[in-house]
Amino acid sequence: MQTSLFDPPVLNLYHFELQAQSRGFKRIAGIDEAGRGPLAGPVVAAAVILHPGQSIEGVNDSKKLSEKRREQLFELIIKQAAAIGIGQADAEIIDRINILQATRQAMLEAVRALPVPPDYLLIDGITTIASSLPQQTIKQGDSRSASIAAASIIAKVTRDRLMQDYDQRYPTYGFARHKGYGSALHLSALQKHGPCPIHRMTFARVAPKS
Repeated sequence: MQTSLFDPPVLNLYHFELQAQSRGFKRIAGIDEAGRGPLAGPVVAAAVILHPGQSIEGVNDSKKLSEKRREQLFELIIKQAAAIGIGQADAEIIDRINILQATRQAMLEAVRALPVPPDYLLIDGITTIASSLPQQTIKQGDSRSASIAAASIIAKVTRDRLMQDYDQRYPTYGFARHKGYGSALHLSALQKHGPCPIHRMTFARVAPKS
């Protein structure tokens, strides 16, 4: 369902998009990631361009939504967004260049995957990416920008589905339940079985103690 862009709560969520539009930008991509903190699996980034003048009802920071609601909004965003791009960096890349640089790489990959080229980037957090496009970082952007919030949902649901697939490949660890985060179940499995190929070996709670 779509609501008017000028409803007060929606208007607040579109502040940064409207600001960019007032400067002449037309294809504004919100960018966010999922999976910086887990001990296993990739970090996944998404870039989303929403149609100007419309909003998708219920879009918000993915961490504030139930799994069921995220799945519902994921399908709405897929249908209604102007463009979506997804990028990821696996555990090997994370271990090689560190999680911050791997996140920036995944975000850049998501931007490059957009079928419609953006002319402005809104990025969750405080770190820019290696793109010549004009870009703005926004602290807590996933709760302050509609396009970043949409990207957070796409990234989170995409990563959760990947971790469910990994659970089939490595059932010992319970990835479908904790998505690679350091839960008691996950840490217990790590202690008993050691890491598997998708674990981040440079993370302190994964690396075996000498």
